[in-house]
Amino acid sequence: MPGEISPAGKPSGLGTHPELRASHADRDRTADILRVAAGDGRLTSDELDQRLEVALSARTVRELAELTADLPSISLSGDGVVAEAKDVLRIEQKWSAVKREGRWVVPRRLELDLEWCSVTLDLTQAVITRGTLEIDIDMRGKNLTLIVGPGMVVDTDALMLEHSRVKNRAQAPAGPTTLHVSLTGEKRFGRVLVRGPRKSLRRDR
Repeated sequence: MPGEISPAGKPSGLGTHPELRASHADRDRTADILRVAAGDGRLTSDELDQRLEVALSARTVRELAELTADLPSISLSGDGVVAEAKDVLRIEQKWSAVKREGRWVVPRRLELDLEWCSVTLDLTQAVITRGTLEIDIDMRGKNLTLIVGPGMVVDTDALMLEHSRVKNRAQAPAGPTTLHVSLTGEKRFGRVLVRGPRKSLRRDR
């Protein structure tokens, strides 16, 4: 079955001929597995960055298999998208940055228990399987940044603020809502920023 992952965390077919040259599809599948593992809290953001760098430059399937050997089995659909999202994802952390970007899998509920950690949640390329996302926050210090795409709405009315503030720079959806994000809990110090993706600057040569 295309995209099936073995119990050792390897995409099926990769372990049979480990010295075979890796294809673009092999690298992309491995990158998806690593992002899902980071979304589950199994890899830190630094570990994710390091493994993604190796995955995208890997020459053989052996190199790719080694990157996921310590991760659990993950079921992917044929196009490399995770078939089922995690219901609840809890992240507890102190003094380091938390970042979710690219094709990470959005759970139904995200619980953030953080002290002096900057947080960036980029939803623009995320795998979204539900129409709602509840983010329950117990966060002290630093900033929480939500990057949203077209059709995404962020509701902060239920969020309690202490020496903190919310800035919502995202544009209101012109069409139907694709994802409704609600922020609950308490944010102490720092700020919450909601914005769209930054526009790339192009220079004519």
